[in-house]
Amino acid sequence: MTSELKKDTLGIFQSLIIGVAGSAPSFSISATMAALIAAVGVLAPASLLYCGLMMVGIVLAYMHLNAHRPNSGASFAWVTEIFGTSLGFFAGWALLVASALFMVSASIPAGAATLLLLRPEYADSQVAVTLCAVAWLTLITILVVKGIGLTAKVQIVMTLIELLILSGISLLVIFRFGGAALHELSWHSFSPSAFTPSGFANGAVIALFFFWGWDVSINLNEETKNPEKAPGYGVVGAILVIIAAFTAFATISLLALSNEEISQSGTNIIFSVADKVLPAPWSYLAVLALILSTIGTIETSMLQFSRTMFSKSREGIFHIRWSQVHAQWKTPYAATFLIASIGAILLLLSISSKSIADVMMASINIIGVQAAYYYGLAGFACAWCFRRQALGSIKLTITMVIWPVLSALALWWAAVMAIKGFDALTSTIAIGSLLLGFIPLYKSIRKRASQN
Repeated sequence: MTSELKKDTLGIFQSLIIGVAGSAPSFSISATMAALIAAVGVLAPASLLYCGLMMVGIVLAYMHLNAHRPNSGASFAWVTEIFGTSLGFFAGWALLVASALFMVSASIPAGAATLLLLRPEYADSQVAVTLCAVAWLTLITILVVKGIGLTAKVQIVMTLIELLILSGISLLVIFRFGGAALHELSWHSFSPSAFTPSGFANGAVIALFFFWGWDVSINLNEETKNPEKAPGYGVVGAILVIIAAFTAFATISLLALSNEEISQSGTNIIFSVADKVLPAPWSYLAVLALILSTIGTIETSMLQFSRTMFSKSREGIFHIRWSQVHAQWKTPYAATFLIASIGAILLLLSISSKSIADVMMASINIIGVQAAYYYGLAGFACAWCFRRQALGSIKLTITMVIWPVLSALALWWAAVMAIKGFDALTSTIAIGSLLLGFIPLYKSIRKRASQN
């Protein structure tokens, strides 16, 4: 076994595609669009656009920090260097917690979509959906462990097919409903004055879930050619594609579906839209897009988790076993098996919940809060790290300091506002899962103290 990842495997195009796959357009739309529209109505496209612009500040922070110090631990490594061990630990811990919870919220739609395509009579069975999700999790784990080169090739094919399907459905909706929209949209819907503070916060925390995951390209920087620049350019391109895709499909959904249809669509809103413009069985292309997207985002979440564990273990925060790399495949296989095992356990435990919808909504809210926390830390770290370097240039002052700080503040504000609206159990998990990090942090500090 070795402790070095496979270098020079990915390029800028692969980084861009993997970044898009990390945010999983079809999955995020299917899992969250109905909830977002329920929260903010016709303001959903604007909510996604503004949250996308907020996220651009964090993307710029990641780009600059990655150029400063490429590290597979990303926010963990940078925040540790700039703000110290404790804050750095929790930047990485929040990502690990979000990734573990994501195994549930991502795998469930994969199971449901697969059964909808192959055995529709079982698509509403929580047990059947969960077992199918565990099967997908197992197959994806094998693919991820087999190497980043193979994973990237599969990811490119799946993501391009997914984007092609979404684009085709969108064009058909515009052609059919452009003059007879079921919701009246206006430019006022994109005005900041259309939002109340609480309304914006409610939409923002849901929208955060849409955009979470693009940073996987940065976690793969040690496996990318020109690691100082290529991953950063890749995530900038990815966020632009993601903003366009999400804002456009929010508009498309409002054009084609009534409020009742949106509510009834649940986690199948793309299929509901496709069913309006495509005859069966062609409408099931939407289900195919969802399956491809979900497989892709489970892969990227595993990549983020395993590379962060690898980095934290390499720095002595976690046990050395998690930094072990397979001799042939050059992947942190033990950390990958760990996230797969956690995901399978959480999936099986989710069977005891009231419904699939309850599990999905709770995990989406919690992941949104975790993402806001560690993205915000990276934004502040960027501004502090480059505060002197940026002084001589307006461009650098905006991209290195002002935009990242404003984005970080906005994300943290949205997270706090959202937590106020959570039920007791969701709030406990969201905050408690972060606080649990004090246990391994304390053990790590004691271990280092005893070594010194």
